[in-house]
This record gives sequence, structure tokens and C-alpha cells, in this order.
Amino acid sequence: MVITNGFTYIAFLMFIAGSLLALEKYTKWKIFNVIPPLVFIYVLNMIFCTIGLYASEECSNAYSALKNNLLYAMIFVMLLRCDFRKLAKLGGRMITIFLGCSLTLFVGFVVGYPIFKHTLGTDTWAAVAALFASWVGGSANMAAMQAALPVDAGAYSCALALDTVCYSLWIALLLLAVRYAPKWNKSTKADTTKLQAVADAAAEEVSKDRKTANSADWIFLIGLSLMVSALSQLVGEKLSDSFTNIGLAMFDKGTITTLFVTILGLICALSPIGKLPAVEELSNVYLYAVVSLLASTASVVDLISAPMWVVYGLFILTIHVILMYILSKIFHWDLCMVSTASLANIGGSASAPIVASAYDASYAGIGVLMGVLGAAIGNFFGIGMGQILKLLS
Repeated sequence: MVITNGFTYIAFLMFIAGSLLALEKYTKWKIFNVIPPLVFIYVLNMIFCTIGLYASEECSNAYSALKNNLLYAMIFVMLLRCDFRKLAKLGGRMITIFLGCSLTLFVGFVVGYPIFKHTLGTDTWAAVAALFASWVGGSANMAAMQAALPVDAGAYSCALALDTVCYSLWIALLLLAVRYAPKWNKSTKADTTKLQAVADAAAEEVSKDRKTANSADWIFLIGLSLMVSALSQLVGEKLSDSFTNIGLAMFDKGTITTLFVTILGLICALSPIGKLPAVEELSNVYLYAVVSLLASTASVVDLISAPMWVVYGLFILTIHVILMYILSKIFHWDLCMVSTASLANIGGSASAPIVASAYDASYAGIGVLMGVLGAAIGNFFGIGMGQILKLLS
């Protein structure tokens, strides 16, 4: 069976999300203490995508029309409870953990390439370097590496398959890991004081003169967030064209749009808009909608087309986890920052806020800033990786 109506597709996604949240609230099933509804939503939709339930042009059109629009609206709303002054104190820690993730992925790529290169095909080093650039900064960096390096077309398609499968599995696992953060933090003796200060500041702001949101609050906040999303995408498109004309193609539309949404969100957070009721509720609605949409395109069929590439990717992620745990033990890094930095590398500025906000809605800005950092340095890392892999090939 295939859903052939765009509205039915969206209705089905939201019905699944709503049903799982209702089950958690009213049944008190213990399984939700182990696996949160957000993970069930992602995995179920990934399964439905894989079996072809959403394989229609109408579903694709509905996805294209909504995903980015809701994503940027979500980031804006989540940032309304973000205390930038507290967030700024995490600056050095954010950069260090992000670079730690980039370094451990770098090690995984370099160590794994001599092991797997004979099973990946011929002339694969450039495609692997492009993939690494993507895993540090995003898809725009991967496209830039394709232009800068002699990337074989067949190897590039396999690298894309690896990217899709590993990203889909990784975001599900990182969402699942949220419930186990206390164990990680206890094991690594993580220092969460500054991170907790961000959440406490947001909670304190919410508790001040707390009001029940009425229909006017909801309509205004929905309208404002959607308008900010539309305006930001327009600015992102115009500025990306300008940057491309002066040779800075790494700053793609998505990165610039995310950065512009972040600036607007942080400014509005300091205004009366930041004190509007319904911010938490609307940010959750957007979050579950965006996660549902992302999962609905996360097919694992590509696993069949490039199995050894995917095995290579899983090897890299395993090295990444082991080394990040060791670094976390040494430097006392918490799981929230590590998970956010990891997805900021592998996913980018658009998806990192999803994992960050799964810990606390006020952490969304951490994911955005890490993702923007990756976009800025991804090309440089990719070029360096290319030179190393060329020597190893």
C-alpha cells in the first residue's frame, strides 16, 4: 500500500506522533521509560518509509513543502527561551567538544580506510574525503568537495548511500541515548553546571507570572514563527547567491538561513515575545512534526545497494563513540553536549537542535551554533582528509 495523497500523508504522520504521546501519558507503559516516544516515532516512520508506504510523488511534494518551513519555525520558537548570556559561557566548551567529535571521526575514517578500501571499489579516496567534509559541515561541503576533488561518480553515489543510512540510524540512537544521560554523566564525572544554568534560566523565566495561553497567543506565535521561517529562507537564498559569487560556496542557503533564524530568535528572546505563553507547547508540536517528516524519508534500502560502504560507516561511528567516551572521561564532558556535537558533525545545523532540545528546549541554540561552526570548517577538513586518503590508496 502507498499513500497517494499529501494531506493523508501529513495526517498519518501526526496521528502516529499523537497516538504514541497519548499512550505514554495515559497508559504509563514501562517501555516508555526505556524508549521514549520520540524514538518510536522515528523508527516506525523509518520502517514505513523502507516498505514504501510514503513512496509517492504527492508525499514527496508535501514533504518538500513543509520540512524546511517547519524546521526553521521550530528553531525560532525554541530559541525564545534561550538565555544567550548563559549560552555564551558555553562557547569554549562547545567548540572543544565539536572539534573533539570531528577529530574522532577523522581517526575513524583514516584507520578504517586501509581496512575497507579494497571492498569499496576503485578510486574511492576522493568520495570518502567528500563524505568526511559532509560529516563535519553538511551536504554543501560534500558538494564543494565533489567540485574540488576528482570524485568518481559511482563512489560518490555509494558515499551518499552511506551518509543516508548512517545518519538515519545515528539520529535514532542519539534520541534513544537521552534517557541514559545520567549514567554517562556519572561515569565521566561530567561538569553540567553551566549547561544546567541555561535550563534553569529558561525554567525561571517560564515560571515568572506564568499564564495560560489563549487562542490569540497561539495564533500570534504560529503566525510569527512561520513568517520568520519564510523571511529567513528568503534572506538565506539571497545571501547564499552573493557568497557563491565571491567564491564562498561553503556558506549555503541552509547554513545562512539557520544562522539568521538563530539571530532573530536570540533577539526576540530578550523582548516581551520571549515571555509569551505556549512557547514550550508549540516548540514540542514543531519538534514532533519535524522528526516525523525526517523519519518518513529515512529509508534503509540503500543498505542493500552499498553494503560494505555502510559497514565502513558503522566502523567509523564505533571508533567515534569509543574515542568520545575516552575524551569525555578525561575532560568530563556530558552526554547532551557530546550527542549534540556528534549530530552537528554528522547531520549539520538543521538536525543538531533536535537532539539538543530532546534534553531541554532551551539547548536548541547549542546545536545551531555547533552546526554553523561545522559548515565554516568542513571544506578545510575535507581537503586535508583527501590528501591523507590519497596517500593511503
